[in-house]
Amino acid sequence: MNNVHKIRQREIKKNTEILKDYWTKSQKLYINVLKPVLDFFFALLGIIFLLPLFLIISIVIKLDSKGPIFFRQERVGKNSKIFTLIKFRSMTVSSGEKCDPLKDMERMTWVGNILRKTSLDELPQFFNIIKGKMSFIGPRPLLVDYLSNYTPEQMRRHDVAQGITGLAQVNGRNSINWEEKFKLDVWYGKNISFILDLKILIKTIKNILLKIGINNSAEGTMPLFTGNNKVNDY
Repeated sequence: MNNVHKIRQREIKKNTEILKDYWTKSQKLYINVLKPVLDFFFALLGIIFLLPLFLIISIVIKLDSKGPIFFRQERVGKNSKIFTLIKFRSMTVSSGEKCDPLKDMERMTWVGNILRKTSLDELPQFFNIIKGKMSFIGPRPLLVDYLSNYTPEQMRRHDVAQGITGLAQVNGRNSINWEEKFKLDVWYGKNISFILDLKILIKTIKNILLKIGINNSAEGTMPLFTGNNKVNDY
């Protein structure tokens, strides 16, 4: 663990203590008890009932292009803890060079394009939820490299469990810039509740059906976050 990560973890711990003053007793009960139980139950149920779909997608991915079925990458979770996120692979295997995010669409496979538009590529994250590394609803878990680029306020997005979908995802997803995303993520952390999660879930289903905000542009998915002084208008 590098020094930057250690510093960020200390900031997260300090900010979490501050956030506890904002959370009501009902919020704390939901965050610490009800939400994890609901996440585990529905993730397990989803894996059981969607197992045939998992198998079909896995076979189609292998037939469509060379490479592994799953895409694995280290991401930052709750309290800045690093875990391995898993998704169905939607792109061709990288040559090993650092990928230019603006060329992601060029690497997108035919099957991957369908998986992304329907959000089926996210299904394997049910296993991340089972392991307690993620939630159904919460800020999206982002790259470890971003840790050194956040402001202290933006770091508070890690005070709650990261999710498959979240407030930023249903309010633009990849069609809004990073600053807007982080404002929504932090606001969610402060106002987390069962009702809010239910609203986000309903809006997520609506957005999937309407295919809203999947890509940032015709050329790519979402530019890398290089820090607030370097963020451009996308």
